[in-house]
Amino acid sequence: MDTPLRTLGIPPNAWAVNADIADITRPPLEPRPVTLKTETKTLRLDLAKTAMLVIDMQNDFCHPDGWLAHIGVDINPARTPIAPLQRLLPVLRSLQVPVIWVNWGNRPDLLNIGAGLRHVYNSTGNGVGLGDPLPANGAPVLIRDSWAAAVVNELEQKPEDIRVDKYRMSGFWDTPLDSILKNLGKTTLLFWWSQCRPVCNGNVTGCQFSGLRLHSGD
Repeated sequence: MDTPLRTLGIPPNAWAVNADIADITRPPLEPRPVTLKTETKTLRLDLAKTAMLVIDMQNDFCHPDGWLAHIGVDINPARTPIAPLQRLLPVLRSLQVPVIWVNWGNRPDLLNIGAGLRHVYNSTGNGVGLGDPLPANGAPVLIRDSWAAAVVNELEQKPEDIRVDKYRMSGFWDTPLDSILKNLGKTTLLFWWSQCRPVCNGNVTGCQFSGLRLHSGD
């Protein structure tokens, strides 16, 4: 009797194996095309190849007690995506489009952050920069698992969602994001982020270098 094949990995990049066979054909997922109207063109995409990236919707960027508000930045634009995302994310999950949260989440010891990058955010050394406690609540700025780096309460993260910590403007540099997308077979990305043009440019550039297609909201 033939031994059943067991699945190794995640479709569409999974193998089927037993003691005698390694099936590496990796059949594609069933296409699920949809058509969307955009400001420039009518967009036709395949939901089976699509993922949603939500970037930097964190307390440090979007909360009145967070880092940007402390240094005098108007956080109202950063909070603008909250209401649309509250409506959009449940719909995408119901369509089995993975939601990937890409957030700043530095090591507590900052060993992966050089002095040059720390200087960008604290040029005098006397301010509140990466890893320093926030005056409002003592949370360390953009440190992984802290209140400062947490997603704002208004946006619910589900257990099936995927989380990726990043350490620069781009979510692709020195993170597992590219490998995750390749394993899931996701080549079309929907973007939504809280912040500024450098964050947009960093992630769009990483997306393009990886050969991915994207559509963004801000």
